[in-house]
Amino acid sequence: MLASEGIKRTELSREEFRNRVWQWKEKYGGTITNQIKRLGASCDWTREHFTLDGQLSRAVIEAFVRLHEKGLIYQGSYMVNWSPTLQTAVSDLEVEYSEESGYLYYIKYRVAGGSRSDFLTVATTRPETLFGDVALAVNPKDERYSKYIGQMAIVPMTFGRHVPIISDKHVDREFGTGVLKISPGHDHNDYLLARKLGLPILNVMNKDGTLNEVAGLYSGLDRFEARKKLWAELEETGLAEKKEPHTLRVPRSQRGGEVIEPLVSKQWFVTMEPLAEKALQAVEKGELTIIPDRFEKIYNHWLSNIKDWCISRQLWWGHQIPVWYIVGKDNEEEYIVARNADEALEKAHERYGKNVEIYQDPDVLDTWFSSALWPFSTLGWPDLSAEDFKRFYPTTMLETGHDILFFWVARMVMMGLEFTGTVPFSYVYLHGLIRDSQGRKMSKTLGNVIDPLDTIKDFGTDALRFTLALGTAGQDLNLSTERLTSNKAFTNKLWNAGKFILQNLPNQHERPAWENILAYKFDREDSVCNLPLPECWVVSKLHALIDSVTASYDKFYFGEVGREIYDFFWSDFADWYIEASKARLYQSGDNTVASTAQAVLLYTFENILKMLHPFMPFVTEELWQALPSCKEALIVSPWPKTQLPSNTSLIKKFENFQALVRAIRNARAEYSVEPAKRISASVVASDEVIQYISKERDVLALLSRLDTQNLHFTDIPPGDADQSVHLVAGEGLEAYLPLADMVDISAEVQRLSNRLSKMQKEYDGFIAKLSSPNFVEKAPEDVVRGVREKAAEAEEKITLTKNRLEFLKSNVLVSR
Repeated sequence: MLASEGIKRTELSREEFRNRVWQWKEKYGGTITNQIKRLGASCDWTREHFTLDGQLSRAVIEAFVRLHEKGLIYQGSYMVNWSPTLQTAVSDLEVEYSEESGYLYYIKYRVAGGSRSDFLTVATTRPETLFGDVALAVNPKDERYSKYIGQMAIVPMTFGRHVPIISDKHVDREFGTGVLKISPGHDHNDYLLARKLGLPILNVMNKDGTLNEVAGLYSGLDRFEARKKLWAELEETGLAEKKEPHTLRVPRSQRGGEVIEPLVSKQWFVTMEPLAEKALQAVEKGELTIIPDRFEKIYNHWLSNIKDWCISRQLWWGHQIPVWYIVGKDNEEEYIVARNADEALEKAHERYGKNVEIYQDPDVLDTWFSSALWPFSTLGWPDLSAEDFKRFYPTTMLETGHDILFFWVARMVMMGLEFTGTVPFSYVYLHGLIRDSQGRKMSKTLGNVIDPLDTIKDFGTDALRFTLALGTAGQDLNLSTERLTSNKAFTNKLWNAGKFILQNLPNQHERPAWENILAYKFDREDSVCNLPLPECWVVSKLHALIDSVTASYDKFYFGEVGREIYDFFWSDFADWYIEASKARLYQSGDNTVASTAQAVLLYTFENILKMLHPFMPFVTEELWQALPSCKEALIVSPWPKTQLPSNTSLIKKFENFQALVRAIRNARAEYSVEPAKRISASVVASDEVIQYISKERDVLALLSRLDTQNLHFTDIPPGDADQSVHLVAGEGLEAYLPLADMVDISAEVQRLSNRLSKMQKEYDGFIAKLSSPNFVEKAPEDVVRGVREKAAEAEEKITLTKNRLEFLKSNVLVSR
């Protein structure tokens, strides 16, 4: 924003800059909150906090002071990740490595006092850092260079600066030339090696990424410009051997995307090992559970290999470090840590006398330092008597993205244990990241950022929530229009089911009818078992679903919960029971039968709404409050009871019934029977099966579009069996559909004959191609394979059509 106004940050005072950021925050700070509200998060918004709120700022200062008092915070000059554009250190976790094309530069270093043929060639990806070289290292077992160990090499383009040639067993003989240049001011590994060997540390880089006076004539050049110029001049002087393409692992800032520069800088650090030890034990002892559990290994590995945390940032926005220095004294040796400026001045007076002057460290704390305190700083800590702290801490669960397991989660655990003695939460549920439909991470550069408010406008909040919640814990989700469209259709289906049920319930003022409906009790086994077959089936399936869904919710298998409810609602309730209930509501003429269906519809739908509510709060609440039986808001209504009765034998019987309906529907489709046409049928089965199937005669007729006047139930095949389509629905359950009742046989014979002729021509064409040596030998393998597959498919269709024709022709003869 400042750049668009032609202003650089450094042109403003610290106070002016902070005021501008506060203005920015007031304007844009509510964007995410509004998105979360629109997504239906039922938070207590009166407790919303901001990192720089007064209470949270006090907690941050208190934490710093306590850690310093325990010797866990220290100041020192160490290698950090430096962001030249932001002009600040960034933590290891804020650096992302990307595979990029670059070069490996081969540079000759002459051996001091040797002949022109005495030189060592170094392969490096960053030639500009050679000004910071303090040694060359070779492997002691590398015979190519053993004679040079202990001698001096001349660093190119430095007017004859000498560095020692040393041996170290860690030098990889196979990488590049086997000679390693050691630039401890600009490489993490070189820095550690130099400290181990007692080598000096030479910095050639300014904070803005330009080279400093150590680089001589290259001073003031940008690091990448210097690289080009240096290589050109090395070529001119004969010290450049070659450059070859090389894939680089480039460290880039997660914030700005620029290349990070390893740089030695004075910073503040937290000693992490003792804090990490407690956090590891919390998982080991079962005090903390991470879901999915595969992330426990990652968590343990990171904490077991943790480095000290650089917590200072050279920025103006954030919590200013509570450290004061004495004017005229050495900053590293003489400083005061205090909770505020008055306390710092008082300590300075005690230590240095009344005339002393102090000034505060200009750096701010890493934002993750304050975030690490979030579970308890928001509840009133360090005031342990605060009501919210006593009531809500420790919390039960943290739900967050897997990408901030280290940035935030592990640090909250460490700080919670350090300052309160307990883990801040018992469970960590890690969700995946939302990616675009192609699986790419959202970024402004790609232009694929999805604003949830735009998605809500197109598909509705409930469809978006349901789509996201169906994801598997810890697994990234590709958000596609197809998924959203499908779940919008699910929302519409739910709404239409609600409308159907409301339209078929008695008027609110019809008390006797409502008394009949509400008299049904579905929590008793005898009540459930005495229901008619479709009603008993759907209530039994519902009760099994409640048990399964509740168990999945308890295990945090949210995706599984969503899929189970979706399948039951759509496949069982909407597709089967609602359709079956129409026979009770519109055809039975019996009030008792109708009230049974009304009671089951209402009971099942109410429970579906309860189980779906956490996923789809808006549509479920709207439908719930439209139900005449509604007494309170759905969000505060009790969860469905578990372990309610269900009848497995009746479920199997209805599945048999469903198989029969499907078989008849398939036959109708196969013979292209008009949807509105009702056909005759004979159902053949044992007495036991006939008994429960025939009771549902009206439902069977409705769902299969059968003519009830010509629907027969018998234990032997009908007389016209040889002129009928024979269906086997299941073991001991068959049906016969008279063919003449379904199609005009002569017309169908003609249609199939024409179709067979066309298919035969296609098939002959495929065979002709495959018989041609030219095609088989010269065409690409996948093309030949494709033709073979088409020929096999055509042959199968021809066989089926011939069989159908033969069957139809035999029926034409019989009827004649």
